Amino acid sequence: MPNIQLSSNLRYLRKQRGLTQSQMGDILNISRQAYSNYETNNRTPDLDTLLFLSDFYKVNLNDLVLTSLKDRDKYPDKISEDTVPYTFTKNSKTGNTIYLTDEEMDIIFRFRTLSNENKQIITGFLHANS
Repeated sequence: MPNIQLSSNLRYLRKQRGLTQSQMGDILNISRQAYSNYETNNRTPDLDTLLFLSDFYKVNLNDLVLTSLKDRDKYPDKISEDTVPYTFTKNSKTGNTIYLTDEEMDIIFRFRTLSNENKQIITGFLHANS
């Protein structure tokens, strides 16, 4: 079954990064025509290729296959970044995708290892300075 959303997202993401179909073919070690078939919905990438593309574009596999990434980027209530290194997570209250830098992820992981007393001190500091 063709996946129109996937083909649209592949085209959108490639163009966002200023890449040609030939360059994407080279990256995937396939011909330009083979890659073009992904974007024209004549062929669906296998699972390994989908996983590679998801990692390459730094998008969730579900988003790559099921979500209109072009539309997602149009709405200001969603936080997104087009440059790496960003890691995505879901905001539990809104379901929006939030992108974090490696430094932000490190801070979160370090915060989780703190004692409750130190967490309260840092949280108080952040609330007082925001």
